[in-house]
Amino acid sequence: MSGQSSSEPNGARRGDARLGGRFPVVTLAGTTLSRNRVRSGLATLGVVIGVFAIASLGILGTVLELTATASLGDLGSQTVIVPNADLGAERLTDRQIRAIERVAGDATVVPVVSAGAVATAGDARTFVTLYGIEEPGLLFAAGEGDLPERHRRGAIVGPGVAEALGVEVGRTVTIEGRSFRVVAVLAESEGVQLVSGSNAVLLPPSAFADRSATQVIVRADSGAEAAAVARAVEATLNAREPAVEVIELSRIVDRIDEFFGLLSTFLLAIGSIALLVAGVSILNVMLMSVRERRREIGVLRAVGVQQRDVLRLILFEAGLLGAVGGAIGVLLAALGTAALWYLVPEVVLEVVLAPANGRHLLVAFAFGFGVSVLSGAYPAWEAASLQPVEALRAEG
Repeated sequence: MSGQSSSEPNGARRGDARLGGRFPVVTLAGTTLSRNRVRSGLATLGVVIGVFAIASLGILGTVLELTATASLGDLGSQTVIVPNADLGAERLTDRQIRAIERVAGDATVVPVVSAGAVATAGDARTFVTLYGIEEPGLLFAAGEGDLPERHRRGAIVGPGVAEALGVEVGRTVTIEGRSFRVVAVLAESEGVQLVSGSNAVLLPPSAFADRSATQVIVRADSGAEAAAVARAVEATLNAREPAVEVIELSRIVDRIDEFFGLLSTFLLAIGSIALLVAGVSILNVMLMSVRERRREIGVLRAVGVQQRDVLRLILFEAGLLGAVGGAIGVLLAALGTAALWYLVPEVVLEVVLAPANGRHLLVAFAFGFGVSVLSGAYPAWEAASLQPVEALRAEG
């Protein structure tokens, strides 16, 4: 009986002296933080602002980059070859075009004849850009009517021209005294186009007095293939003298991507500063809490609570502030992104649901939680280092 009675108090004491269970730690941490609701609330608010700043600014950078990339379309996989104006050349020769077709491989080569003229229909008139493209379907899509596989007759007008002249499929437009029946109206172009069709009229190449191409557009399957074609054209046509100018659009797209990458990094840096400020606030809250609870911590140490348990308790309190603030910040950032998609027509759902945006939310939460725990590390170490006698004397 005596052995049993002595073992029970020892077992109970060992159980009471440990804060190792999860739920006791949660209860005690929540109770401690609720004592100073204003101070804890302000610290949590700092984490909310920091996490929201990192997540929302990171998502904003991604949305801007993806929206700009979508507007560029397949521009990066295209190469433009024009005659070298410094040599007085205004047209590409048939020989040069054949050389481009030879080195282009599987890429699509589209010779383009261009000029300017005034188009009329009835009393309406407007200035238009004329394009002569043998296969218009390689560069454009039809909004009304059908694009011919080979453009031999009739005119294909852009939507801006159709609106300005009040014409539709089947009507007639007059260009430089010649009448052309409208066989199709181009669709509104999406994104950036090398050859804009909005205010243009496409005529058969045979309708031009000079059928020589003013430019050649090479469309490849990727930016890398377009770059290879550009190098091959340079090596073939510019071996002796710079006969043509090769505009490698993939380089422009790469520069744009680099710019948005730097912008995203800059925005994330701004958000990180806000979160570091929140970390200082949490550090202050935990230090003040530890110093106000010296007697309480001394009692815990006196009844046998281990240093690691006190350390874990304070770290848990700091982590709880970070987890709550981080969750609220991530939720606000997600709601803000949804509002951006709802209010800005240019932002499409695919951009909002991009995997990079989810990574920004996770990184922001992890960063907020990590900063909170690190901010509580020193106060936790100070609390764990308190000697029971000194702590009780300090409050006594």
